[in-house]
This record gives sequence, C-alpha cells and structure tokens, in this order.
Amino acid sequence: MSELRWNPVLEEWVVTATHRQDRTYKPPDGFCPLCPTRNGDFPTEVPAADYEIVVFENKYPSFRRDPCVPAVLGTELQPIAPSQGVCEVVLYTDDHHATFADLSVDRIANLVDVWADRYEELGALSYVRYVLIFENKGDCVGVTLHHPHGQIYAFPFIPPRVAKELESSSKYAAAKGRCMFCDLLAEELSDGRRVVAENADFAAFIPFSAGYPYEVHVMPKQHRESIAQLSRPERRGLARILSTVTRGYDSLFDFSFPYMMIAHQAPTDGGQYGHYHLHFEFYPPHRTAAKMKYLAGCESGGGTFINDTLPEETAEELRAAIGRACARTGARSGADDVAGINGTAEAAGSGGG
Repeated sequence: MSELRWNPVLEEWVVTATHRQDRTYKPPDGFCPLCPTRNGDFPTEVPAADYEIVVFENKYPSFRRDPCVPAVLGTELQPIAPSQGVCEVVLYTDDHHATFADLSVDRIANLVDVWADRYEELGALSYVRYVLIFENKGDCVGVTLHHPHGQIYAFPFIPPRVAKELESSSKYAAAKGRCMFCDLLAEELSDGRRVVAENADFAAFIPFSAGYPYEVHVMPKQHRESIAQLSRPERRGLARILSTVTRGYDSLFDFSFPYMMIAHQAPTDGGQYGHYHLHFEFYPPHRTAAKMKYLAGCESGGGTFINDTLPEETAEELRAAIGRACARTGARSGADDVAGINGTAEAAGSGGG
C-alpha cells in the first residue's frame, strides 16, 4: 500500500508506503538480487549471465503506475491522494564488489545516456511532474543492497527542496535577468578556494554555505536545464568529473566513502524553467574518518544546518585527495580535471582577498 498524505503545516506531501517494510535487507553476497543470474545460482532480478547497465522497476516502489486506493479518507485540511508515479533501479555494473568510483569514464558516460533517456521517457508520462535521479551509497545512509546501483523516482509532484530552488532562481532571474546558478558558478570559479575539480564543461565545488563538511556540487558551465540537454562532449565531461569526485572521496580517508548523490534538474510538467540549472549534489555523512555529521535537533527540528568545518579548508583537503587518487591510478581524465583548477586555487590563495 502506498499513498500521499498532505502536511498542511509544511505544505508538502508525505509518501506512506507500508509494503517497503518487506523489501530485501542486506542479503549475503551470494544471494544478491542485483547480481546476474548465473548457471546453478538462484534467479535474480537480471535473467542474464552478465550485463553492463540494467534498468528495471523497483519491486518495492514508493510510487506506482497503478496506485492503490488510499487506506483512509482524507479531510479538507489533510487530504490524501494516490501515489501515482514510477520507481526504477539502475544497476551500474555486474561486479557486485565495485562502486561508482570503480567505473570507467566510458561506463559512466553510458550511464549518463541512460539517465537522459529515463528522464525523457518517464517525464513524458502524463502523471509525472518531476524525475529524481539519485544514488545512496553506504550503510550509514541506509543502503539495504550493496550491489552498485542508483535509483530513479518519477514523482507526481515537485519535491519541496527542488520547489524551493525553483522559486529562488525564478525570483533572481526576474530581478537580475540572469541565471542565479550561472552567477554562483562564476563566483566560485573566480574565487577558486572551494573548487575541487574542473574540466572544459563542468566544475565541482564545495558550496560557500555547505551543510555537510564534504558536500560537493557539480555544475555544467553552459546553462543547461537537464541531463537531456547536454551535448555529447558535455555528457563525457560530466562522466569525467563524477569519476574524479567519487575517487577523490575514496582517497580522502582511504576507505570507500559513503554519500548521497542527487541530480537536480528541471521538472517535466510542461512548465517553462529557463531560470533553472542542472546540477548534482553530493551529501557525504562523514566529517572526519571516524566521526559522522548527524542531522540532529537543530537540523531536523529547526531546519538549520550547523557545519563544524570551513568549506575553504575541506575543499583544500578534497583537492589533495583527488590529486592522490589520480596519482595512484594514473587516470589521465581525473588528472586533467584536478590540474585545471590548480592555477585558479593558487591565485585565489595568494590574492589577499
């Protein structure tokens, strides 16, 4: 059973999906439902002996194409609605022990094409208003299946965080006649201290107002509203910089770094969103190798983040980690990405600003 329940105080929907209590929870490696089905093994979600990238609908979805009748009746103050939408699983590789950081740039570029395809196909459904592409990595962010995968949620409404970004960027565009995200990126590149990686088409930086110590935003240099609008070179540039950031994360404390990765792009409800700008946001829960950033009372109850670090300092640490990762692997693309920011960061550090 799944349904939407309206919170009139916060003016946002909550998804109730009770069947998700029964989803597979941390099975042994030999019984992973996301691995290929090999001779003599139990049947998995993929009826093939190997694969590259696979997309299929989630067996325990928060949204359904054919939603159930709500369990109770809503009221005028607290209405209820069917949770119509689509939830998909995206398998990155058939290697159970790999992570996103282990994928080749070619594989990630193929994945970017898959994301673009799913954004357009799901977004074309009459009941879908927003397509959210994301990955949860690591036990501490609630991962229940360790096989490398991401997810796609096709929402019947625009999620609150994105709605707030749409509102602020619309106001900025009306007042300034420019894209707020383009201006933010220009400021970050000009300052340089918080930039952690850069190539011809994309830049990655720890935001000036980061909530998580090692939060990273990845943004195209040209104004693009969605992944589907990216050119072929831009899609490869996105693949390169996502590879660079995730390998840098793993090098930061020399372990596989947990995070949430979310793509923010324009809604698919037929509206005009020229003021919005595609970007990826990474939320890693670690603030040191042994300490976590918890969303405690102030964050969860008050809605205000407290960051125990300075973004300028954590960006310097992450730049160094990216450099180490590139040196270890000899990865040319990652080396180019980090090399592209050295002059900017050094100039900002010596500018006396």
